[in-house]
Amino acid sequence: MTNPYETVGFYDAAILAGRHREIVGGRWDETGRVQMAVLKDAGLLPHHHLLDIGAGALRLGCKAVPYLDPGHYWATDASRDIMLAGHRTELPDPARLDPAQLIEDARFDFPGLPETITHAIAFAVFPHLTMAHLRRALTNLSRFERLEMFLFTVFLAPDARTAMQPYRQPDGVVTHDTRAPYHILADDVDHLARLSGWQVTRSDVMLPRGQVLFIARPDRA
Repeated sequence: MTNPYETVGFYDAAILAGRHREIVGGRWDETGRVQMAVLKDAGLLPHHHLLDIGAGALRLGCKAVPYLDPGHYWATDASRDIMLAGHRTELPDPARLDPAQLIEDARFDFPGLPETITHAIAFAVFPHLTMAHLRRALTNLSRFERLEMFLFTVFLAPDARTAMQPYRQPDGVVTHDTRAPYHILADDVDHLARLSGWQVTRSDVMLPRGQVLFIARPDRA
């Protein structure tokens, strides 16, 4: 099954139709509030510098930008156009965010980002992508020496045998091991994190659609 986000013209058609909210997963306000809540619970304060990975149309950005000090929000996404659509239509005060801080990045290379980043989040990103993308993100984020934590969500399957079949998540979403939306094992997350220089903890917070939140902290001991 083709990932719709990789279809030529997908973003252009959605933006033209005014559907920039819908294509980033729906539950716009609810999910944005959940994202801000988990960040604040993890210790995000206005003086911190946040990287929003897979930011889409700024579902989180429209709440994080007013909360953070000016210039302290950065975002990446496979489509810069969808982020710019959010900048035009969703920010209470667009002047608080320089569009230059919205960076197109489909490979999790994190180009052009400052070394001041202290917190990063990728919410509902990796369920659409293979595990290799999570590995790339963890590996490349390790270069940010001031980064205190990386929050990300995945769908989990309970064991290796179950993971080989479609699996119904608590919120009803059916996930898969070889096509989107993907599920992985908790052991996979731990393994990728350790190999990339991180320690991860699993949060027990209930998230939309049954996603599971992990908090990765750099292993600098």
